[in-house]
Amino acid sequence: MSAPIRIVLVDDQEIVRTGLRALAEHDGDITVVGEAGTGRAGLSRVREVRPDVVLMDVRMPEMDGLEATRAIVTDPGLDGVRVLVLTTFEEDQHVFEAIRSGASGYLLKDISPVQLRHAIRVVAAGEALLAPSVTRTVMRSLARSRPAVDDAAIQQLTEREREVLTQVGRGLSNEEIARALSLSPATARTYVSRLLTKLQARDRARLVVLAYETGLVVPGS
Repeated sequence: MSAPIRIVLVDDQEIVRTGLRALAEHDGDITVVGEAGTGRAGLSRVREVRPDVVLMDVRMPEMDGLEATRAIVTDPGLDGVRVLVLTTFEEDQHVFEAIRSGASGYLLKDISPVQLRHAIRVVAAGEALLAPSVTRTVMRSLARSRPAVDDAAIQQLTEREREVLTQVGRGLSNEEIARALSLSPATARTYVSRLLTKLQARDRARLVVLAYETGLVVPGS
């Protein structure tokens, strides 16, 4: 039996953390190894226990969840720690900024317990995860004003690598990419790993953002 996924809960409401703990640990393959009620305390706890996944609220005292997320993903000592933002807020600036800050996923607190556990497992495995309503919000934001980005890195990709990045941007899994491009699943995984390295992307969430920012994928395509 594989080791359980280790998570830290960062939310300023104790009752929310208590509920999340019960829901996350329900199936036995996820265990909570730390909690914190502020972004600053959360960052300290994460550095102490180095979990696999951090469930991060956005609005908190001392340091908000976005700032704490940036601190986690830019800390070389925390390489491999994934952040899953879980919040009641759905405004464009929160969603897009969370993903640009390095979060591997963004979910709203109205998801079901099963969806929550699934999200933790997906993010722990290195995949990107966005709730459908959140994805629409991000895409609306990008459609209104695509940020200016240096696409020199995109230009160095091979035609096949661009095709794979396009499919990642559309939200396809490795298996779905393999079917769409007539590749083996192993080859699709290799291409995605190569894209992460070439584009210096922390995870698939960043690849999704890059695919839209550089115009490889346009909202609604």
